[in-house]
Amino acid sequence: MFMIGDKVVYPSRGPCLIGAVVKRTIAGERIRFYPLSFLDDSGDAVLVPVDKLGALPIRRLLGKSEIPKLLKHLESSMSAAKDWKQRAMDNAQLMASGSAFDLAEIVESLTEMNETKPLLPRDRQTLEKARKFLICEISEVMEESRDIAEEKIDRALDGKRTPFKKFRRLHSIVPTGRHHMTKDARPTRGPHAR
Repeated sequence: MFMIGDKVVYPSRGPCLIGAVVKRTIAGERIRFYPLSFLDDSGDAVLVPVDKLGALPIRRLLGKSEIPKLLKHLESSMSAAKDWKQRAMDNAQLMASGSAFDLAEIVESLTEMNETKPLLPRDRQTLEKARKFLICEISEVMEESRDIAEEKIDRALDGKRTPFKKFRRLHSIVPTGRHHMTKDARPTRGPHAR
């Protein structure tokens, strides 16, 4: 069972901290809730009724001994479905599972896909969300900064790439203010023209 102060993962929302019980009146009835504060620096929280916490598909954070296995999992080859509808359904199912290894599968497959063609906006959002959750969990478990956790993920992803793919990944993104575009997508006029 979970206790106040435990760090858990709430599927599709990420790692969070179980806070002290709060009471709220809803429809004239006094109900006790655990606040689950998300650890992603957003300051967001969700209230979960005390009697429903055990029924939720939440899990404890991984142990320190599981992080190397998780990073190794990022090195394995996984391919995303070619059809965007099937890919969206697959990724939604993986995200909803709450498993860090399923998140790693999303990150690996969409990162791999991004190296061959630009991601659709939905895929890019899914990749960013899965990466954010993995970074947060690794950071919390290893008691390291988010930057160090992100570097570990990037090293794991780079570990399986050939020198050509590494070169292509490093040189295929051109910063343009807040947004990025690939070299192939540069405008024909203006400061980024060829």
